Amino acid sequence: MNHDRYLDDFSLGERFVTPGITVTESEIIDFAMKYDPQSFHLDVNAAADSLYGGLIGSGFQTLSLSFRLFIQSGMLAACSMGSPGIDELRWLAPVRPGDTLHTEVEVLEVRPSASKPDRGILRLQYVSLNQHGDRVLTYIINHFVKRRELS
Repeated sequence: MNHDRYLDDFSLGERFVTPGITVTESEIIDFAMKYDPQSFHLDVNAAADSLYGGLIGSGFQTLSLSFRLFIQSGMLAACSMGSPGIDELRWLAPVRPGDTLHTEVEVLEVRPSASKPDRGILRLQYVSLNQHGDRVLTYIINHFVKRRELS
């Protein structure tokens, strides 16, 4: 993928697909111990008796993995300036040990700043899917990104 992209290099409707990552039981438990210590994320036996019928990953872990997969593509490496936040975050299906997730990203908006000509907002829709093609997570991020320097 091109690692030197800026706001003006993205097009409305453009799509990107990341490689996959497989989530292990130990990764689910480790994340939960640090950040989301609920029994259905931590304890295989308790999770079996939960409404999920088994251990599931934290939605925050799924969000982090999903975001990481796109960031690792390098697509925003030259232009990222952070983000004011996430919109429309939805956890749609549980992620279980052994699931392989990938992220599909679509450009929803490319908007130059009216007040700061060196930057703009790149609005991206993220969809994370498991190996069966089931959507497990969706969200939108408004990325602050640099524009190309004008000569």
